[in-house]
Amino acid sequence: MNTRFLETLITLAQLRSVRATARAMHATPAAISLRIKALEEELQTELIDRSTREFRLTPNADYLLNHAKAVVDATRRLREAARTDSAVRGRLRLGVIETVVHSWLAHSVRQLNASFPELEIDLVVDMSTTLEKRLLAGELDLVVGIEGVNNSQITSEPLAVYPVRWIAREGLLAPQREGLAQRLLQFPILTFGRGTAPHRMLEDIVTRLASLSGVPLEQTRITCSPSVAAIIQLIRNGFGVAAIPWLFVSSHLENGEFVEVPLQPVPPPIIVSMSRCTNAAVAVHAAASAVRAACAEYCAQVDERYIESLG
Repeated sequence: MNTRFLETLITLAQLRSVRATARAMHATPAAISLRIKALEEELQTELIDRSTREFRLTPNADYLLNHAKAVVDATRRLREAARTDSAVRGRLRLGVIETVVHSWLAHSVRQLNASFPELEIDLVVDMSTTLEKRLLAGELDLVVGIEGVNNSQITSEPLAVYPVRWIAREGLLAPQREGLAQRLLQFPILTFGRGTAPHRMLEDIVTRLASLSGVPLEQTRITCSPSVAAIIQLIRNGFGVAAIPWLFVSSHLENGEFVEVPLQPVPPPIIVSMSRCTNAAVAVHAAASAVRAACAEYCAQVDERYIESLG
């Protein structure tokens, strides 16, 4: 469909005169009439009421006018977005969780700076639930969190999966497998933000372990923290046993400070997703592509036991 013909209908509806429309669009009255006729044939409906000398749109034309305006506006935005001289610049309000801070954030920011030197990055680190609320409120442009945002106005895509294991300080638990769940549940179970998918799934696992090992559920404790550094320090202090990604404790496991607790079931992996408004500016979409690529590059450099790209 020729959007120029739609523009002609919109202008004609505003000026209510073929001659005035011809002057406004730098065309002849005959050309305007031909455009309207061609549009009527394509839409298979009459747009101008020709039964009266007074200019009048048909009811169908009145009904279709808003649709025509929407098509013209969308076409204009598409042309603006496709302009080769539309450099990615301005400010990107980027929200991430600590899981990203302790893995591929630095790689991602370097990629953004190299690809878009005119783009300023305002970084916010918080829990997924808080970042989601700020994205929906228009306070953030791009969010990387544990879960995608379930909203028709938001586009979410998974980026990476972090395998999780039971981790404790060396010597905290006796090595015998018999009664391991009962001994583990004597300590607080450390995990990430309360109310997130990892926390909810861990609650289910703790409930099952308590039931199987005969530990009263009210005696179990789950301690939540959005801080990776805080969880690692609590493990080091012997405060509790953590359900934490291997990636963040690999060096502690290698030097023997921490050990993996061979308890089944293994905690579910953490899946990190990126979210942005569907109608976000071109700079946000460009930044999202760069962040996705940076995450994939980081994952390719790390043992897949610790992190795996989903992009």
